[in-house]
Amino acid sequence: MPFDGGAVVGSARSLADSLAGRSKTTLRKVRVKQPDDLRPEQISSIRRRLNVSQSVFAGYLGVRPTSVMSWEYGRRVPSGPVLRLLQIADRYPEVLLEVA
Repeated sequence: MPFDGGAVVGSARSLADSLAGRSKTTLRKVRVKQPDDLRPEQISSIRRRLNVSQSVFAGYLGVRPTSVMSWEYGRRVPSGPVLRLLQIADRYPEVLLEVA
């Protein structure tokens, strides 16, 4: 795709107008796919690929070690933001390690 300098300038002007209060910026709705549930063995596999203990993995995710243990043994199921973090850790482990 060729570079379109005119589009960049137009976008910059639109942003400047919005910040100066001369125009209104509207956001379009974006559908975000919910993360798939993970099986206990998938969670354990993610942790093992990072080569960390349950306690360290819990620290990376901001949860208690007992939560990680419960997920890996199938007693509980992660949900919400933790499920999204696990999805990121599965696909991009270097990102989780970088921010931890």
